[in-house]
Amino acid sequence: METVRGRVSAALSPSSFDGIDIPLLRRIEQAGQSKFKRLFDFSAALAILLCVSPLLVLIGCIVALGHGRPVLFSHKRIGRGGRTFGCLKFRTMVRDGDQVLAQHFAANPAARAEWIATRKLKDDPRVTRFGAFLRKSSIDELPQLVNVLRGEMSLVGPRPIVRDEVGYYGSRIADYERMRPGLTGPWQVGGRNDVSFDMRVALDCEYASKVSFRRDIVILCRTIPAVLRSSGSY
Repeated sequence: METVRGRVSAALSPSSFDGIDIPLLRRIEQAGQSKFKRLFDFSAALAILLCVSPLLVLIGCIVALGHGRPVLFSHKRIGRGGRTFGCLKFRTMVRDGDQVLAQHFAANPAARAEWIATRKLKDDPRVTRFGAFLRKSSIDELPQLVNVLRGEMSLVGPRPIVRDEVGYYGSRIADYERMRPGLTGPWQVGGRNDVSFDMRVALDCEYASKVSFRRDIVILCRTIPAVLRSSGSY
């Protein structure tokens, strides 16, 4: 845990930028960080979406041909201000996922305990073989660029949570709801599923209390190597 904690702290610290004087970024922060963050989110998400659109079409075809429709899955998540929105992902699970999961829990009490503790399963029986690849590479989350364009998400922020996870935040849920959920964030660059849910909550709340554009750039820059390493992903 200490190793993970140290990696998380290093990943989130903007200290690597401390010795670099970036007047433009400093003026941006002073002029109106929130508005610029939204403008940056929209512009960058649109540019990325245009670049990866052929890949998205190819993946959509593979999912449709291999496992049928729908290709995209819209999962209800909690966003800014506590409002619910449909978080988009490529479908990575079988259609009767709820039934398959219930049967898995009935036969595997350890899996149920793992789910209760982390809200994740290392061996999820609902996930298809191609879906496992999409998840490990984080490609399944690329459709969330559309959520960013809609203003439901940001490029960087806390990961969007479901209603059942609100209780894990307790009184700190207000910190989470002050932000737009992010396509990437402290959890992704800090170890993803190697990080406990309690630490994930702490990371979200700590991020919300110290938002800065420079810090977002640090997280974005460290997201790519984190994804390539597939660290903590399943």
